[in-house]
Amino acid sequence: MITFLKGILVDALPTQITVDVGGVGYDVLIPLSSFDRLPAPGKEVHVLTHLAIREDAHVLYGFMSAAEREMFRLLINTVSGIGPKIALNVLSGMNVAMFRGAVAGGDVKALSQISGVGKKTAERIVVELRDKIGASAAWEASSEQRGKSNEDQKLNDAALALLALGFKQNEAHDSVRAAQAMLGDTATVEDLVRACLKKGS
Repeated sequence: MITFLKGILVDALPTQITVDVGGVGYDVLIPLSSFDRLPAPGKEVHVLTHLAIREDAHVLYGFMSAAEREMFRLLINTVSGIGPKIALNVLSGMNVAMFRGAVAGGDVKALSQISGVGKKTAERIVVELRDKIGASAAWEASSEQRGKSNEDQKLNDAALALLALGFKQNEAHDSVRAAQAMLGDTATVEDLVRACLKKGS
């Protein structure tokens, strides 16, 4: 299994790159989300990869983050009817945090707008991935949309801690906001969580 390539980026297209590793050129298929983070051609690049072996070809898929590769593998290994091509389309259509949020929130409409993903496939993605992606995904997605300032990150961390302790998503969100309003902006994550647990007991 080829798990990553480290070499010189020879050529870069939105859906494919060529990497020179010790004089051997590797063609790697990538999602748009990874293309945006590539260095300029001629520079060194480190690409995480997934090798798919078919009867007629060995195909390398590349990613600039572990989260992208993890989501790609989850899609092709878990959701029936989704192969590497559609999985790349999913990652090209929305970033990992937004995808997780769409699955957790059951947003079939947003998922079905991705190229190659119709309504039935979107419904299947939600049904088959919702339990694996977890309740914290929607909060992470909303935090991503707001832009993660330090304050947002603090509220996000506190809510995730509450979710891990068994709070429901809306309950965690509301509790953290209420705790912050009561304690003020100087409250730490621990202060917020402690206040929420005290209120809930």
